[in-house]
Amino acid sequence: MSSITPADVEVGAKGDGGAPRQPGRVSLGGLSLNLRSSGIYIAFALIVALFTVLTDGAMLQPQNISNIIVQNSYVLILAIGMILIIIAGHIDLSVGSVVAVTGALSAVLMVNMGLPWPLALLITLVAGALIGAWQGYWIAYFGIPAFIVTLAGMLLFRALTMTVLGNQGIGPFPDQVRTLANGFTSDYLGNIGLGPLGGADLFSLLIGLVAIAGMVAAQWRTRNARQGYGQSVEPFALFVLKMAAGAALILFLVVQLARFKNLPWVLVLLAVLVLAYSLMANRTVFGRQIYAIGGNLQAAVMSGVKVKSVVFWIFVNMGVLSAIAGIIFAGRLNQAGPTAGNSFELDAIAAAFIGGAAVQGGVGKIVGAITGGLIMAVINNGMSLIGSPSERVMLVKGAVLLAAVAFDVWTKRRAGAAR
Repeated sequence: MSSITPADVEVGAKGDGGAPRQPGRVSLGGLSLNLRSSGIYIAFALIVALFTVLTDGAMLQPQNISNIIVQNSYVLILAIGMILIIIAGHIDLSVGSVVAVTGALSAVLMVNMGLPWPLALLITLVAGALIGAWQGYWIAYFGIPAFIVTLAGMLLFRALTMTVLGNQGIGPFPDQVRTLANGFTSDYLGNIGLGPLGGADLFSLLIGLVAIAGMVAAQWRTRNARQGYGQSVEPFALFVLKMAAGAALILFLVVQLARFKNLPWVLVLLAVLVLAYSLMANRTVFGRQIYAIGGNLQAAVMSGVKVKSVVFWIFVNMGVLSAIAGIIFAGRLNQAGPTAGNSFELDAIAAAFIGGAAVQGGVGKIVGAITGGLIMAVINNGMSLIGSPSERVMLVKGAVLLAAVAFDVWTKRRAGAAR
Protein backbone atom coordinates (compact mmCIF):
# COMPACT_ATOMS: atom_id res chain seq x y z
CA MET A 1 0.00 0.00 0.00
CA SER A 2 1.40 3.38 -0.95
CA SER A 3 2.07 5.73 1.90
CA ILE A 4 1.09 8.88 -0.01
CA THR A 5 -2.24 8.85 -1.77
CA PRO A 6 -2.97 10.63 -5.03
CA ALA A 7 -4.74 13.35 -3.06
CA ASP A 8 -1.53 14.26 -1.31
CA VAL A 9 0.50 15.30 -4.37
CA GLU A 10 -1.15 17.49 -6.96
CA VAL A 11 -0.07 19.48 -9.98
CA GLY A 12 0.48 23.05 -8.94
CA ALA A 13 -0.83 25.84 -11.11
CA LYS A 14 1.75 28.16 -12.64
CA GLY A 15 1.43 31.85 -13.16
CA ASP A 16 -0.87 34.45 -11.68
CA GLY A 17 -3.98 32.51 -12.56
CA GLY A 18 -3.14 29.59 -10.31
CA ALA A 19 -5.09 28.81 -7.18
CA PRO A 20 -3.65 30.18 -3.93
CA ARG A 21 -1.41 27.85 -1.99
CA GLN A 22 -3.36 25.83 0.53
CA PRO A 23 -2.33 25.80 4.20
CA GLY A 24 -0.17 22.84 5.07
CA ARG A 25 1.29 22.53 1.55
CA VAL A 26 4.75 23.25 0.27
CA SER A 27 5.65 23.77 -3.36
CA LEU A 28 8.33 21.70 -5.04
CA GLY A 29 8.78 23.09 -8.50
CA GLY A 30 5.50 22.46 -10.32
CA LEU A 31 4.22 20.17 -7.57
CA SER A 32 2.66 20.81 -4.19
CA LEU A 33 3.06 18.41 -1.29
CA ASN A 34 0.48 18.16 1.49
CA LEU A 35 2.62 18.11 4.63
CA ARG A 36 -0.29 17.33 6.90
CA SER A 37 -1.09 14.01 5.22
CA SER A 38 2.32 13.00 3.89
CA GLY A 39 4.74 14.67 6.33
CA ILE A 40 4.49 11.74 8.74
CA TYR A 41 5.92 9.36 6.14
CA ILE A 42 8.78 11.73 5.35
CA ALA A 43 9.50 12.05 9.08
CA PHE A 44 9.46 8.26 9.45
CA ALA A 45 11.96 7.84 6.63
CA LEU A 46 14.25 10.47 8.14
CA ILE A 47 14.09 8.88 11.60
CA VAL A 48 14.94 5.45 10.18
CA ALA A 49 17.82 6.94 8.17
CA LEU A 50 19.13 8.77 11.26
CA PHE A 51 19.20 5.67 13.44
CA THR A 52 20.64 3.59 10.62
CA VAL A 53 23.61 5.95 10.56
CA LEU A 54 23.88 6.16 14.36
CA THR A 55 23.81 2.35 14.72
CA ASP A 56 26.19 1.67 11.80
CA GLY A 57 23.46 -0.15 9.90
CA ALA A 58 22.26 -2.35 12.78
CA MET A 59 18.80 -0.77 12.60
CA LEU A 60 18.08 -2.37 9.21
CA GLN A 61 19.55 -5.80 9.90
CA PRO A 62 17.07 -8.66 9.29
CA GLN A 63 16.86 -9.78 12.92
CA ASN A 64 16.38 -6.23 14.20
CA ILE A 65 13.58 -5.49 11.72
CA SER A 66 11.86 -8.70 12.81
CA ASN A 67 12.28 -7.75 16.46
CA ILE A 68 10.74 -4.31 15.91
CA ILE A 69 7.63 -5.87 14.36
CA VAL A 70 7.20 -8.68 16.89
CA GLN A 71 7.92 -6.56 19.97
CA ASN A 72 5.50 -3.78 19.00
CA SER A 73 2.73 -5.75 17.31
CA TYR A 74 0.25 -5.39 20.18
CA VAL A 75 0.63 -1.58 20.27
CA LEU A 76 0.05 -1.42 16.50
CA ILE A 77 -3.11 -3.51 16.89
CA LEU A 78 -4.36 -1.14 19.57
CA ALA A 79 -3.51 1.87 17.38
CA ILE A 80 -5.91 0.61 14.68
CA GLY A 81 -8.85 0.79 17.07
CA MET A 82 -7.65 3.95 18.79
CA ILE A 83 -7.42 5.96 15.56
CA LEU A 84 -11.10 5.23 14.83
CA ILE A 85 -12.11 6.39 18.31
CA ILE A 86 -10.04 9.56 18.01
CA ILE A 87 -11.43 10.27 14.52
CA ALA A 88 -14.90 10.14 16.08
CA GLY A 89 -13.82 12.70 18.68
CA HIS A 90 -13.40 10.38 21.68
CA ILE A 91 -10.55 8.74 23.62
CA ASP A 92 -10.01 5.38 25.34
CA LEU A 93 -7.76 5.26 28.41
CA SER A 94 -8.68 1.70 29.36
CA VAL A 95 -7.07 -0.34 26.59
CA GLY A 96 -3.96 -1.25 28.60
CA SER A 97 -6.10 -2.64 31.42
CA VAL A 98 -8.34 -4.47 28.93
CA VAL A 99 -5.22 -6.04 27.42
CA ALA A 100 -4.29 -7.26 30.91
CA VAL A 101 -7.69 -8.64 31.87
CA THR A 102 -8.30 -10.40 28.54
CA GLY A 103 -4.82 -11.89 28.63
CA ALA A 104 -5.55 -13.13 32.16
CA LEU A 105 -8.88 -14.58 31.04
CA SER A 106 -7.27 -16.45 28.15
CA ALA A 107 -4.66 -17.88 30.53
CA VAL A 108 -7.30 -19.06 33.00
CA LEU A 109 -9.30 -20.70 30.21
CA MET A 110 -6.38 -22.41 28.46
CA VAL A 111 -3.99 -23.16 31.33
CA ASN A 112 -6.10 -23.53 34.46
CA MET A 113 -9.32 -24.88 32.92
CA GLY A 114 -7.69 -26.76 30.04
CA LEU A 115 -10.13 -25.54 27.36
CA PRO A 116 -9.08 -26.08 23.71
CA TRP A 117 -7.20 -22.99 22.56
CA PRO A 118 -9.59 -22.08 19.69
CA LEU A 119 -12.56 -22.06 22.08
CA ALA A 120 -10.61 -20.12 24.69
CA LEU A 121 -9.60 -17.50 22.13
CA LEU A 122 -13.20 -17.14 20.96
CA ILE A 123 -14.45 -16.66 24.53
CA THR A 124 -11.71 -14.08 25.14
CA LEU A 125 -12.70 -12.10 22.03
CA VAL A 126 -16.35 -12.17 23.11
CA ALA A 127 -15.30 -10.94 26.55
CA GLY A 128 -13.39 -8.08 24.89
CA ALA A 129 -16.50 -7.18 22.89
CA LEU A 130 -18.63 -7.19 26.07
CA ILE A 131 -16.13 -4.91 27.81
CA GLY A 132 -16.29 -2.55 24.83
CA ALA A 133 -20.09 -2.72 24.85
CA TRP A 134 -20.14 -1.90 28.57
CA GLN A 135 -18.07 1.23 28.05
CA GLY A 136 -19.78 2.12 24.78
CA TYR A 137 -23.19 2.07 26.46
CA TRP A 138 -22.22 4.63 29.10
CA ILE A 139 -20.58 6.85 26.48
CA ALA A 140 -23.07 6.62 23.62
CA TYR A 141 -26.43 6.14 25.33
CA PHE A 142 -25.91 7.52 28.85
CA GLY A 143 -23.89 10.53 27.70
CA ILE A 144 -20.90 10.26 30.05
CA PRO A 145 -17.70 11.58 28.41
CA ALA A 146 -15.42 8.86 27.09
CA PHE A 147 -12.51 10.24 29.12
CA ILE A 148 -14.37 9.57 32.39
CA VAL A 149 -15.82 6.20 31.40
CA THR A 150 -12.55 4.79 30.13
CA LEU A 151 -10.59 6.25 33.06
CA ALA A 152 -12.96 4.34 35.33
CA GLY A 153 -12.49 1.30 33.09
CA MET A 154 -8.72 1.58 33.38
CA LEU A 155 -8.99 1.26 37.16
CA LEU A 156 -11.79 -1.29 37.17
CA PHE A 157 -10.23 -3.76 34.73
CA ARG A 158 -6.78 -3.43 36.29
CA ALA A 159 -8.32 -4.31 39.64
CA LEU A 160 -10.13 -7.24 38.05
CA THR A 161 -6.85 -8.47 36.54
CA MET A 162 -5.17 -8.39 39.93
CA THR A 163 -8.14 -10.19 41.47
CA VAL A 164 -7.91 -12.97 38.89
CA LEU A 165 -4.13 -13.35 38.90
CA GLY A 166 -3.11 -12.09 42.34
CA ASN A 167 0.62 -11.40 42.38
CA GLN A 168 1.62 -14.22 40.06
CA GLY A 169 1.47 -15.00 36.37
CA ILE A 170 -0.29 -17.91 34.69
CA GLY A 171 1.42 -19.94 31.96
CA PRO A 172 2.73 -21.50 29.83
CA PHE A 173 0.43 -21.08 26.85
CA PRO A 174 -0.24 -23.70 24.16
CA ASP A 175 2.26 -23.85 21.32
CA GLN A 176 -0.28 -22.51 18.80
CA VAL A 177 -0.77 -19.29 20.77
CA ARG A 178 2.96 -18.80 21.22
CA THR A 179 3.46 -19.37 17.50
CA LEU A 180 0.93 -16.66 16.69
CA ALA A 181 2.76 -14.21 18.97
CA ASN A 182 6.38 -15.19 18.33
CA GLY A 183 6.41 -17.61 15.42
CA PHE A 184 7.21 -17.33 11.74
CA THR A 185 5.77 -18.75 8.55
CA SER A 186 7.33 -22.03 7.40
CA ASP A 187 9.60 -22.33 4.38
CA TYR A 188 6.88 -23.98 2.30
CA LEU A 189 8.77 -23.64 -1.01
CA GLY A 190 12.34 -23.70 0.27
CA ASN A 191 15.01 -21.04 -0.09
CA ILE A 192 16.30 -19.17 -3.09
CA GLY A 193 19.77 -17.70 -3.49
CA LEU A 194 20.12 -13.91 -3.57
CA GLY A 195 23.80 -13.62 -4.36
CA PRO A 196 25.75 -11.69 -1.72
CA LEU A 197 22.62 -11.49 0.46
CA GLY A 198 22.59 -15.26 0.90
CA GLY A 199 19.44 -17.38 0.95
CA ALA A 200 15.86 -16.18 1.47
CA ASP A 201 12.51 -17.92 1.82
CA LEU A 202 10.82 -18.17 -1.59
CA PHE A 203 7.30 -18.21 -0.15
CA SER A 204 7.91 -14.94 1.72
CA LEU A 205 9.28 -13.33 -1.44
CA LEU A 206 6.20 -14.38 -3.40
CA ILE A 207 3.96 -12.89 -0.72
CA GLY A 208 5.90 -9.65 -1.07
CA LEU A 209 5.39 -9.63 -4.85
CA VAL A 210 1.66 -10.21 -4.36
CA ALA A 211 1.55 -7.28 -1.92
CA ILE A 212 3.31 -5.05 -4.45
CA ALA A 213 0.89 -6.07 -7.18
CA GLY A 214 -2.06 -5.35 -4.88
CA MET A 215 -0.67 -1.92 -3.97
CA VAL A 216 -0.16 -0.94 -7.61
CA ALA A 217 -3.61 -2.20 -8.62
CA ALA A 218 -5.33 -0.33 -5.77
CA GLN A 219 -3.52 2.95 -6.52
CA TRP A 220 -4.15 2.59 -10.26
CA ARG A 221 -7.84 2.09 -9.58
CA THR A 222 -7.90 5.14 -7.29
CA ARG A 223 -6.14 7.23 -9.91
CA ASN A 224 -8.59 6.19 -12.63
CA ALA A 225 -11.56 6.87 -10.33
CA ARG A 226 -10.30 10.37 -9.62
CA GLN A 227 -9.85 11.02 -13.33
CA GLY A 228 -13.37 9.72 -13.95
CA TYR A 229 -14.78 12.27 -11.51
CA GLY A 230 -12.75 15.06 -13.12
CA GLN A 231 -10.37 15.47 -10.18
CA SER A 232 -6.74 16.41 -10.66
CA VAL A 233 -4.11 13.69 -10.36
CA GLU A 234 -0.34 13.71 -10.36
CA PRO A 235 1.55 13.32 -13.66
CA PHE A 236 1.92 9.72 -14.80
CA ALA A 237 5.70 9.85 -14.38
CA LEU A 238 5.29 10.87 -10.74
CA PHE A 239 2.73 8.12 -10.22
CA VAL A 240 5.19 5.57 -11.58
CA LEU A 241 7.91 6.98 -9.30
CA LYS A 242 5.65 6.65 -6.27
CA MET A 243 4.78 3.06 -7.12
CA ALA A 244 8.43 2.21 -7.66
CA ALA A 245 9.36 3.70 -4.29
CA GLY A 246 6.57 1.82 -2.52
CA ALA A 247 7.49 -1.42 -4.26
CA ALA A 248 11.15 -1.01 -3.32
CA LEU A 249 10.21 -0.45 0.34
CA ILE A 250 7.98 -3.53 0.49
CA LEU A 251 10.54 -5.67 -1.32
CA PHE A 252 13.35 -4.54 0.99
CA LEU A 253 11.29 -5.35 4.08
CA VAL A 254 10.22 -8.76 2.79
CA VAL A 255 13.74 -9.71 1.65
CA GLN A 256 15.20 -8.81 5.04
CA LEU A 257 12.55 -10.82 6.87
CA ALA A 258 12.92 -13.74 4.46
CA ARG A 259 16.66 -13.79 5.17
CA PHE A 260 16.03 -14.15 8.92
CA LYS A 261 13.16 -16.47 9.89
CA ASN A 262 10.55 -15.66 7.25
CA LEU A 263 7.46 -13.55 7.89
CA PRO A 264 6.31 -13.21 11.52
CA TRP A 265 2.74 -14.43 11.95
CA VAL A 266 1.89 -11.23 13.79
CA LEU A 267 2.92 -9.31 10.67
CA VAL A 268 0.48 -11.41 8.63
CA LEU A 269 -2.23 -10.66 11.20
CA LEU A 270 -1.39 -6.95 11.15
CA ALA A 271 -1.48 -6.84 7.35
CA VAL A 272 -4.95 -8.40 7.34
CA LEU A 273 -6.20 -5.97 10.00
CA VAL A 274 -4.74 -2.91 8.26
CA LEU A 275 -6.24 -3.89 4.91
CA ALA A 276 -9.65 -4.72 6.38
CA TYR A 277 -9.90 -1.58 8.52
CA SER A 278 -8.58 0.68 5.75
CA LEU A 279 -11.29 -0.63 3.44
CA MET A 280 -13.88 -0.19 6.17
CA ALA A 281 -12.82 3.38 6.95
CA ASN A 282 -12.55 4.52 3.33
CA ARG A 283 -15.06 2.45 1.38
CA THR A 284 -18.04 1.78 3.68
CA VAL A 285 -20.92 3.86 4.99
CA PHE A 286 -19.98 3.07 8.58
CA GLY A 287 -16.45 4.33 8.01
CA ARG A 288 -17.61 7.58 6.47
CA GLN A 289 -20.02 8.06 9.38
CA ILE A 290 -17.11 7.87 11.83
CA TYR A 291 -15.38 10.71 9.99
CA ALA A 292 -18.63 12.67 9.82
CA ILE A 293 -19.20 12.44 13.57
CA GLY A 294 -15.70 13.65 14.38
CA GLY A 295 -15.70 16.32 11.69
CA ASN A 296 -19.02 17.96 12.54
CA LEU A 297 -21.29 16.25 15.06
CA GLN A 298 -24.26 18.53 14.49
CA ALA A 299 -24.09 18.11 10.72
CA ALA A 300 -23.83 14.34 11.12
CA VAL A 301 -26.98 14.31 13.27
CA MET A 302 -28.82 16.49 10.76
CA SER A 303 -27.72 14.13 7.97
CA GLY A 304 -29.36 11.18 9.67
CA VAL A 305 -26.25 9.48 11.04
CA LYS A 306 -27.13 7.26 13.99
CA VAL A 307 -24.42 8.77 16.17
CA LYS A 308 -25.13 6.74 19.30
CA SER A 309 -25.00 3.45 17.42
CA VAL A 310 -21.76 4.32 15.63
CA VAL A 311 -20.04 5.42 18.85
CA PHE A 312 -21.23 2.28 20.63
CA TRP A 313 -19.82 -0.01 17.96
CA ILE A 314 -16.43 1.66 17.71
CA PHE A 315 -15.95 0.98 21.42
CA VAL A 316 -17.07 -2.63 20.95
CA ASN A 317 -14.48 -2.85 18.19
CA MET A 318 -11.83 -1.39 20.50
CA GLY A 319 -12.64 -4.06 23.07
CA VAL A 320 -12.17 -6.84 20.50
CA LEU A 321 -8.85 -5.42 19.29
CA SER A 322 -7.70 -5.04 22.90
CA ALA A 323 -8.49 -8.71 23.45
CA ILE A 324 -6.45 -9.65 20.38
CA ALA A 325 -3.56 -7.54 21.68
CA GLY A 326 -3.95 -9.15 25.10
CA ILE A 327 -3.67 -12.64 23.63
CA ILE A 328 -0.65 -11.65 21.52
CA PHE A 329 1.14 -10.02 24.45
CA ALA A 330 0.48 -12.90 26.84
CA GLY A 331 1.50 -15.41 24.18
CA ARG A 332 4.74 -13.56 23.53
CA LEU A 333 5.69 -13.60 27.21
CA ASN A 334 4.25 -17.13 27.55
CA GLN A 335 2.32 -16.05 30.62
CA ALA A 336 -0.37 -13.59 31.71
CA GLY A 337 0.86 -11.20 34.40
CA PRO A 338 -0.85 -8.58 36.59
CA THR A 339 1.29 -5.74 35.17
CA ALA A 340 0.58 -6.55 31.51
CA GLY A 341 -0.53 -3.63 29.38
CA ASN A 342 0.95 -0.88 31.54
CA SER A 343 1.08 2.38 29.50
CA PHE A 344 -0.20 0.63 26.35
CA GLU A 345 -3.02 3.16 26.17
CA LEU A 346 -0.51 6.00 26.06
CA ASP A 347 1.49 4.31 23.29
CA ALA A 348 -1.65 3.71 21.22
CA ILE A 349 -2.86 7.29 21.68
CA ALA A 350 0.59 8.65 20.81
CA ALA A 351 0.71 6.46 17.69
CA ALA A 352 -2.62 7.87 16.51
CA PHE A 353 -1.66 11.51 17.05
CA ILE A 354 1.84 11.16 15.65
CA GLY A 355 0.26 9.37 12.68
CA GLY A 356 -1.80 12.43 11.75
CA ALA A 357 -5.00 12.23 13.81
CA ALA A 358 -6.51 15.63 14.61
CA VAL A 359 -7.00 16.65 18.22
CA GLN A 360 -10.60 17.71 17.51
CA GLY A 361 -11.41 14.54 15.55
CA GLY A 362 -12.54 14.01 11.97
CA VAL A 363 -9.04 13.42 10.54
CA GLY A 364 -6.80 10.36 10.50
CA LYS A 365 -5.82 7.22 8.61
CA ILE A 366 -5.27 3.62 9.62
CA VAL A 367 -1.94 3.57 7.78
CA GLY A 368 -0.98 6.82 9.50
CA ALA A 369 -1.62 5.31 12.95
CA ILE A 370 0.52 2.28 12.04
CA THR A 371 3.28 4.64 10.85
CA GLY A 372 3.02 6.61 14.10
CA GLY A 373 3.35 3.40 16.08
CA LEU A 374 6.38 2.38 14.02
CA ILE A 375 8.00 5.76 14.68
CA MET A 376 7.67 5.14 18.41
CA ALA A 377 9.01 1.60 17.93
CA VAL A 378 12.00 2.79 15.88
CA ILE A 379 12.82 5.44 18.49
CA ASN A 380 12.67 2.84 21.28
CA ASN A 381 14.74 0.34 19.33
CA GLY A 382 17.25 2.79 17.91
CA MET A 383 17.98 4.50 21.21
CA SER A 384 18.33 1.11 22.86
CA LEU A 385 20.89 0.08 20.23
CA ILE A 386 22.98 3.18 20.88
CA GLY A 387 22.73 2.70 24.66
CA SER A 388 20.59 5.69 25.59
CA PRO A 389 19.10 5.67 29.11
CA SER A 390 15.35 5.21 29.53
CA GLU A 391 14.77 8.81 30.62
CA ARG A 392 16.29 10.06 27.36
CA VAL A 393 14.02 7.75 25.39
CA MET A 394 10.97 9.14 27.17
CA LEU A 395 12.22 12.69 26.53
CA VAL A 396 12.52 12.09 22.79
CA LYS A 397 9.15 10.31 22.54
CA GLY A 398 7.45 13.14 24.43
CA ALA A 399 9.05 15.74 22.18
CA VAL A 400 7.95 13.87 19.04
CA LEU A 401 4.36 13.63 20.31
CA LEU A 402 4.27 17.32 21.21
CA ALA A 403 5.70 18.27 17.82
CA ALA A 404 3.09 16.18 16.00
CA VAL A 405 0.16 17.74 17.87
CA ALA A 406 1.65 21.25 17.57
CA PHE A 407 1.91 20.76 13.80
CA ASP A 408 -1.77 19.74 13.65
CA VAL A 409 -2.81 22.84 15.61
CA TRP A 410 -0.58 25.05 13.44
CA THR A 411 -2.08 23.79 10.18
CA LYS A 412 -5.60 24.31 11.55
CA ARG A 413 -4.81 27.92 12.51
CA ARG A 414 -3.35 28.61 9.07
CA ALA A 415 -6.46 27.13 7.49
CA GLY A 416 -8.66 29.37 9.61
CA ALA A 417 -6.58 32.43 8.77
CA ALA A 418 -6.76 31.61 5.04
CA ARG A 419 -10.54 31.65 5.20
